[in-house]
Amino acid sequence: MATGLRRNPDVDDGRRHDARVCTVVLRWSAGGHAQLLALRDELTTREFDDPARWWADRPDVVGGRDRVAGGTWCATRVPTGTTALVLNRPEKRLGDPGAPSRGVLPLLGVAHGADWVAHVDLAGMASFALVLATPDGLTTWDFDGDRLTSAELPEGTHMVTSGGTEDRKADRWLGAFAADDFPDGWRTLVQSAPPADDPGALVVRHERDGLIYATVFGQLVEASPGRLRCAYSRRPWEAASWTTVVLE
Repeated sequence: MATGLRRNPDVDDGRRHDARVCTVVLRWSAGGHAQLLALRDELTTREFDDPARWWADRPDVVGGRDRVAGGTWCATRVPTGTTALVLNRPEKRLGDPGAPSRGVLPLLGVAHGADWVAHVDLAGMASFALVLATPDGLTTWDFDGDRLTSAELPEGTHMVTSGGTEDRKADRWLGAFAADDFPDGWRTLVQSAPPADDPGALVVRHERDGLIYATVFGQLVEASPGRLRCAYSRRPWEAASWTTVVLE
């Protein structure tokens, strides 16, 4: 488990909050570069760090770091070109006391590949979807708080959301992403509208019970063995807000 990770951080100020963490769009082909967009939706008061090499025991891993739990929502292991992302699911919003944080899952995914499940105890964890993109395959796992299922996805463009099919984001957006170029066309789609109080929007802003839950981060990742290109923004709907780094 990565340095500094803490357990059971899924209560922010003691209240439940909407657990939809992000939207992921992936374009994958066997032996090619994995291309993806990740939009992180979170309480605006939850602090985090931009992508970097944050984990001393995993010096070849790059990702944004959640300061509450020490984990991440998206990690890439640069030498292997493997990227893993975790999305919250609505079935079990909060983990049991002492259960691992979902933020450890991308770190385990890039370290162990499809064998990540052998390195964590899922009992008591909050529900999630984990996406793993490697040069050889694209796999998703869904955990509803009780049962873990997996699926191998074919070549092409795919969308995974924390709300599942009920938020209808894929119906609304997937065709446009499939038809557009990466990264410029995908970034243009993200910038097509400001944050909205709409679960089907790409970038959102919801105010509930004195809390603001919104899109707080966006990143465009292209990963291949030995090379990572990552563009990121804390206001991804604004064209001038993006920073790009290339790591080899």
